Formats: sequence, C-alpha cells, structure tokens
Amino acid sequence: MTAIATIRIQEADFDVGQEIAALTRNRTDIGAVVSFSGICRGSENGEPIAALTLEHYPGMAEAEIKRHADEALSRWPLTGLTVVHRVGRITPGENIVLVLAASQHRQAAFQAAEFLMDYLKANAPFWKREEGLKGSSWIEARGHDDAAAERWTKS
Repeated sequence: MTAIATIRIQEADFDVGQEIAALTRNRTDIGAVVSFSGICRGSENGEPIAALTLEHYPGMAEAEIKRHADEALSRWPLTGLTVVHRVGRITPGENIVLVLAASQHRQAAFQAAEFLMDYLKANAPFWKREEGLKGSSWIEARGHDDAAAERWTKS
C-alpha cells in the first residue's frame, strides 16, 4: 500500500487514540506506530504559564509541514504519517502537537517521528506567545532546537 501523509492545523483538540486508529484502519502492512504528543506545560524555568497562543500563516504552514513529511516519506520506508498541530490559545495540560509515524518496522518509525518533531520545534512557521504572571511575550527559537534539527541535514 502507498504511504499516506495526513497534515492538519486546527484549533480543536485531538484524541491520540483516535488518530492512531485512523492511521492504521484496514492496514495490515503496519508493524509499528511511533507517536509523539506535545502538551502545554504549566511552568517554564520555575515561572507559571497561564497559556500559550500559537499563530500561523494559513496555507504556508501546511505546505512547509507537507514538504518535510514528503522528505520523511522519501528517507524512510514508512507506511503512513500524521501531523496535527493546534493553533489558538492552549492552556496547561492541553495537547499542542501530534506526530505519528507508521512503518513495517520500528526503527524507521522512530527516526521519522524524531525528524519531523525536530523540524516542527525548530523551523515550522508557527509563532508562540506565552502568558504568565509578568504578562505575555513572544517565545524566541532556542539554540538546542536548532541543533537537534541540524543533525538531519544531508551532507
């Protein structure tokens, strides 16, 4: 069967179990599904977080995620991918992002999921504003996220 990539950007929450069921429904060629779900923390560096607000440029964000999903499909023998990223106001304990990678064997699924998550964290076109006790501020990219994404660069 052909590998299918599903990419959604949405305000609504998602259910990880339902997403895995949708990815694997009627598929007997899948031997492994690796999932990463990012959840809004309640604090950062000891400071409470009231909420995160994520914004994106509609159309561009989906296209960029698809470009990296297509790269993952070309680099690893995958049978399917799902990327769901939320936007809007998200409070502590709520889901932010989900990456599912399916393959016949676990190694490809693990690597593809890690590749996609490193990309999303470092380079995806989302802007994140954090609300805390001192007001709200935009969150800058972090060097360790860039370093994680850089290791996937082809030589």
